[in-house]
Order: sequence, then structure tokens, then C-alpha cells
Amino acid sequence: MTNTERCSWCGNDPLYVRYHDTVWGRPEYDDRALFEKLCLDGQQAGLSWITILRKQGTYREAYDDFDPEKIIQYDDEKVAQLLENPGIIRNRLKVQSVIKNARGYLKILEDEGSFSDFLWSFVNHSPIQNRWTSMSDVPVTTPESEAMSKALKRRGFTFVGPTIVYAFMQATGMVNDHLAQCPQHSACRELAL
Repeated sequence: MTNTERCSWCGNDPLYVRYHDTVWGRPEYDDRALFEKLCLDGQQAGLSWITILRKQGTYREAYDDFDPEKIIQYDDEKVAQLLENPGIIRNRLKVQSVIKNARGYLKILEDEGSFSDFLWSFVNHSPIQNRWTSMSDVPVTTPESEAMSKALKRRGFTFVGPTIVYAFMQATGMVNDHLAQCPQHSACRELAL
């Protein structure tokens, strides 16, 4: 596939191209994978996604593979360790957001039974199939991302504004925002059937 066929946002970086071609836009239904992705998208706030993508392995190590049961046990000493870790974004609010989000995640599991079902309910459990032809056509928020953002915030989540949530929805295949001419658009559409 030539770079001109791909969505232009991934550029030429091999890691970004691989992410575009094999992860972004593919429907994800696993509770823990969705929790990890939502937390990582929050870490991206104010930064480029490639920055977080390059640190993903370090994030998994630092946050106990995003095990919510372990994360809710983090104390001040663990937070201090995370704030000294050069492999992650060392921002106190972002570190604390992962802990808050773990609590929210467990509350949703308790109340709803499934984090995945809760999130996917905002798109009626079926990926929205857009057919954008230009990156300038792609919105940064939608009514669905605004509703999901509000629902997550009500449950104690942070760093889940509607723009972050829309990026999360795109990445996890709740919305197929590969450009119509990108081969991954049809690949992701077929995965949704």
C-alpha cells in the first residue's frame, strides 16, 4: 500500500503505519483492552499520539498491565515512583487519572457487568461507518462522544473529554473514520459485519 492511499495522519513512521494498518479502527470488545486504550488516550492530552504509542510498553509495565484491581491500590509512594519514571508522561493529574479511571472501570463492571457493553451502547453496539474523503471532513467530536464523555465523567473518569473520547472511539473501531479511499476502511467495515 502506498502512503498516498493511507490516511495521511500516520505519515511514514513505521510504528505509526503499523498502528494505522493493524490496530486503529478495528473493533475492540475486550474490557481490559478498552480500559488501557482509554487511559492511554487520556495520557495523550496535549501531545501527539505517536509520543504515547512509543511509550506503550513502558506504560504497561509502569501500570501493572493496566490491571484495575492493582491500580486502585496505588498509594502516594507508588504515585511518586510513577512521577519519577522517565518512560511515561510525568504529570501528576495524568497519573492520578489512571487511578480514578480504574475505580470508575470497576464501578461500571459492578453496575453494568461489562465495560465493553457499556461503551459500545453509545453506538448501538455497531460501528458507525463514515465515508470521509478528506481529513478535514472528519469531526473532532460527535453527539455520541459527548454522551460517552458525560457518562464516563459521572462515573469518576478524568481526561475523558469529548475530543479524547472521539479519538478513543475511532481507535477502537466504534467509528470507522479511515478515509473512504484507504484500504483499511473496507477492512474495518468487514470486521464490523
